[in-house]
Amino acid sequence: MIKKSVKSIGGIKSDKVVALLIFAILGFIALQLPINNLAGSGAKFTLFDVFAPISGSFLGTPLGLVSVLLMQIVNLAFHGFANMDKGVVIRLFPILFGALFFSGVVKKNSAWLLLVPFAAIVSFNLNPVGRSVWYYSLYWTIPFLVYPFAKKSLVARSMSSTFVAHSVGGAIWIWVFHFPAIFWQGLIPVIAFERGIMTLGICASYILMNNAIVFLSNKNKSKKFIFSGFNLDKKYFLGFVK
Repeated sequence: MIKKSVKSIGGIKSDKVVALLIFAILGFIALQLPINNLAGSGAKFTLFDVFAPISGSFLGTPLGLVSVLLMQIVNLAFHGFANMDKGVVIRLFPILFGALFFSGVVKKNSAWLLLVPFAAIVSFNLNPVGRSVWYYSLYWTIPFLVYPFAKKSLVARSMSSTFVAHSVGGAIWIWVFHFPAIFWQGLIPVIAFERGIMTLGICASYILMNNAIVFLSNKNKSKKFIFSGFNLDKKYFLGFVK
């Protein structure tokens, strides 16, 4: 068993503070590893996009969201606020909602989270261009379709999380960047591939973190305090850490 700490910092258990800092550092590193460019902006998809959504599950939803925001703000400061465009700023929000959905969907009475993709669909279709490509927003019905399975299926949970994040980004993007309908039409096949990769990446990140934390904790018995602030799911422990 991992030893619990009774100390607190500002009302938060000190092991949780350490866990938050560890997650923030890992997230900052992930932000430096780009995957591809985000269409129409200088913003980039990075490994952070498959790492950040799981933060609330390991730290608890409030601290998880704080860590995601902290990672992104530190990253912006590191690269210089003067160098960021509107797309970079907008990117702050979708991942927060993706993380909220990933950690919250497994809880009781979580159906209210579906208000996020619902609001995104409405917002997108209120825009004249969005209304002309209304079928693009059908992607955001996926969280509704997989919601019944998200509590027990990591794949469904990850898929709903990445499409919730995508819905928030798309709902803002349509109003901020005045791209024509053909732009959105061209993205339709790209999104299917991109979000499929994101789903698998989130699954892999979640399983990897569960096992890495336990493995390191078992190897460093005198330093278990470092790892006691994480919430772990034994269902995803691999044989070598059990």
